[in-house]
Amino acid sequence: MTQLTSHLEIIKSLAEQIKRPIRVMEVCGTHTMTAFRSGLRSLLPENVSLLSGPGCPVCVTPTGFIDRAIALAQEPGITIATFGDLVRVPGTESSLERERARGARINIVYSALDAFRDAEQNPDRQVVFLGVGFETTAPTVAWTVKKALTGRLGNFSILPAHKTIPQAMAALMQGGEVKIDGFLCPGHVSAIIGSRPYEFLCRDYGIPCVVAGFEAGDMILAIEMILRQRIEKRATVEIQYTRGVGETGNPEAQAILREVFEECDSEWRGLGTIPRSGLRLRDTFRAHDAFLRWPALPLPTPVEPPGCRCGDVLRGARLPTECPLFRTRCTPETPVGACMVSSEGACAAYYRYAHSGSEKEE
Repeated sequence: MTQLTSHLEIIKSLAEQIKRPIRVMEVCGTHTMTAFRSGLRSLLPENVSLLSGPGCPVCVTPTGFIDRAIALAQEPGITIATFGDLVRVPGTESSLERERARGARINIVYSALDAFRDAEQNPDRQVVFLGVGFETTAPTVAWTVKKALTGRLGNFSILPAHKTIPQAMAALMQGGEVKIDGFLCPGHVSAIIGSRPYEFLCRDYGIPCVVAGFEAGDMILAIEMILRQRIEKRATVEIQYTRGVGETGNPEAQAILREVFEECDSEWRGLGTIPRSGLRLRDTFRAHDAFLRWPALPLPTPVEPPGCRCGDVLRGARLPTECPLFRTRCTPETPVGACMVSSEGACAAYYRYAHSGSEKEE
């Protein structure tokens, strides 16, 4: 604790030298929750604030994808397998949770391999795994798809919506809507991809990047590193989370990703379509692509809930507390927007912690 206090004092001194407001964006939902649980925001100097970004995979999954998953769930003979948070995200006209209550086969799983095993045990049903997530979970999905192809498991497929973080960070910088002075890069993602994929952000946008671990102490040290870069007028990628991340990442995970997936443009809630920010199955594995197996599903025109500001929150353009639905119509028990559904969502974090007296408003 004494050491952390010392680093907080250093941050205070650095902030006084900078003088102007400094906004550091954490791109990972786990960082968001750590900052709130620890009260870190309230410990920072007045001119240093943390801003939550698009680091929650459930939150950035667009309504159109949810609508397609719902349409698949309504088809006879199909079982949907998904991570738990996605079930409660509202689509245009329904949600997976509602369809499940109406009798659709929707299973909560912990991995794509769980869905694979379900397909093995139920050869009379098509099992579709909802492939939502970042580079952290995508390698395990890639491995499972390869296993399905090798084993000729014809009743297993995925609905791919995997996204890659660095391109979304670039989109935020290109948009220019929000002033960002530094990025806390996500530790879990970086354990897979390494630190090098962020270098173009420093080169092209002059933005300091620090890969941070998930304890409050990790984040404090990372913020200090960003402030030092600002004072020294440099922009580089540094690794605070050296116990879990190296420059080159995990080569085995990267290899299976390259073998099974290829880059594609992808739609992000609140950010629109970002070039080369998604992963789709390569031609060799397209037999397991649910988009191609069921291309002509009846789908509504995607519509966001009236008044919902999740898109603004994900861009860092608006605080959750500035949404007119926050704490009124939109709560964890009755979520209107995706950012209130996920445990890593900024709105859920604000709902739980922001009015506890331990947080300062950004």
